Amino acid sequence: MIGRRIRELRTERKLSQLSLAKAIGVSQKAVDYWERGINEPKASYIVALCDFFDVSADYLLNRTDT
Repeated sequence: MIGRRIRELRTERKLSQLSLAKAIGVSQKAVDYWERGINEPKASYIVALCDFFDVSADYLLNRTDT
């Protein structure tokens, strides 16, 4: 689940939902919804998250562990 991976990456870097949201240009509520599995980020935000965290889309989407 992408939300779990987003939360894991965010907390490893000691970021708040708000600071992550500001960094990629979304609301804090959007990050909260992603992490809780209510919504999933659209493709452009997946790219932004991958760039921000320096991970692959496969990693973010739980298709690989590295």
